[in-house]
Amino acid sequence: MADAAKKTKHSHAASQAAQPAPRKVRFNVGTQYQVLDVVGEGAYGIVCSAVHRPSGRKVAIKKIMPFDHSMFCLRTLRELKLLKFLSEAGVSENVSVQSSILIPVKNHMTVRLLYGLRSSECELVTMSSYADDFILQIISILDIIKPASLEAFKEVYLIQELMETDMHRVIRTQDLSDDHAQYFVYQTLRALKALHSADVIHRDLKPSNLLLNANCDLKVCDFGLARSVKTAEPSGTETGFMTEYVATRWYRAPEIMLTFKQYTKAIDVWSVGCILAEMLSGKPLFPGRDYHHQLTLILDVLGTPTLDEFYAITTRRSRDYIRALPFRKKKPFSQLFPNANPLALDFLTKTLTFDPKKRITVEQALAHPYLEAYHDPEDEPVAPPLDPEFFEFDLHKDDISREQLKELLYEEIVTFKPVVMT
Repeated sequence: MADAAKKTKHSHAASQAAQPAPRKVRFNVGTQYQVLDVVGEGAYGIVCSAVHRPSGRKVAIKKIMPFDHSMFCLRTLRELKLLKFLSEAGVSENVSVQSSILIPVKNHMTVRLLYGLRSSECELVTMSSYADDFILQIISILDIIKPASLEAFKEVYLIQELMETDMHRVIRTQDLSDDHAQYFVYQTLRALKALHSADVIHRDLKPSNLLLNANCDLKVCDFGLARSVKTAEPSGTETGFMTEYVATRWYRAPEIMLTFKQYTKAIDVWSVGCILAEMLSGKPLFPGRDYHHQLTLILDVLGTPTLDEFYAITTRRSRDYIRALPFRKKKPFSQLFPNANPLALDFLTKTLTFDPKKRITVEQALAHPYLEAYHDPEDEPVAPPLDPEFFEFDLHKDDISREQLKELLYEEIVTFKPVVMT
C-alpha cells in the first residue's frame, strides 16, 4: 500500500455522534476549573466538560454522589482504587512515557492505520509518521478534588481526560467500516490485556463504556464492577455479584446467568464479541428483555449446548431450565452478517463460544488474523498481578457500614497524587 492517505466513505465515527443538549449543573470544584457543559449522566453521577484554568487544558469532571446507597460507595471505591493502581503500574497518564508498560503505537507494516479528523471524513493514514505516539486505552484520573474534611465529604469529583463521545452513540448514528471495527476492537483488547494481566475482570464492558475522541482513540471506562479473578467466584456468599449486575444484560456471558463453577476473564471476551457484532450490524446481537429472553436469544444463535457445556452448569435449576427448552440448531455468523469480513466472522465464533473454557483469551484474540495489522505483543500493555487483598472490602461488604466505606473513600482521595497538567 502506498503511503498516501486512504479515505473512507462513511462519516467520521467520533465527530458525527449525537451529543446531549448543553446545560449547567452545580459543581463544587474550586477556582482551578471552569465547568462548561454536561456531557453524560449515569445512575449515580454526572460528567461535565471543563477547563483547567492554570494550563488551559480541557478535561472531564465526573461528579459522583455515592452516599445515597452502599452499592454506590462500593462501586466508587473499586473504581478509584483500581484506576490509582493502574496509574502507578504505568497504564494511564500518571507516569512518564519511558515506562516499559505503556502502549507505544509503531509502524510494522504500511497497512497499519491511524484515524485522524479531516473535515467530515475519517482519513486512514499509514503509521510511519506516528511512531513516537503513545495511546493509552484505559481512562486515567488526572486529579481529585479533595474535600475540606471527612465531615464535609458529600460528593466525589474525579478529573479525567475529556473524550468527545462513546461507542454507543457512534453505533446509533452511523455505519462503521470494517477498518473502524478492527481498530476499536484492538484498542479494547489492549486495555483488557492490562486488566487481565493484573488478574482483574472488568465485568461491565459495553459500548457506552468505550469512550472515543475525534481521532478515534478509545478509552475503557467505568470500573465500578471490576473485581479480582480470585474474588469473583459464584459461591453462597457471592449473591452481591449478581445483585450488582444492574447494567445492560445484553453483553453478559451465559455463565453469569447460568452460575457456572467460576467466573473468569472469559466474561470480558464474550462482551468484546457482542460489541464487535453490534459494530458490524448497527444493533445489539442479544437484546434480551429479561433473564429468560436473554438466554433464549443466545441459544437461538449458538444452538443447544453440547453435553460438556451442559454439565459445566453447576446449578440444577439452570440445567433443568436448559433441558426444558426445545432443541436449537446453531446459526452460522455468515448468515447473520452476510457482508462481514470472513476474519471478523471467525473472530465472533471464537469469542462468542458458550463454554468459557473454550473461548479464546485476550492474548489469543489480539493474535487473531482479524487484528494482524495492529497486533504486536511488544507494544501491548501488561500490569503486575493484583494482590488478592486489594478488593478485600468486597469480601466483607455486608459487614462494612456506609460510614466506614466513606472513610475508605476519603483516605483514597486525600492520598491521591495529581498529574501535572500542561
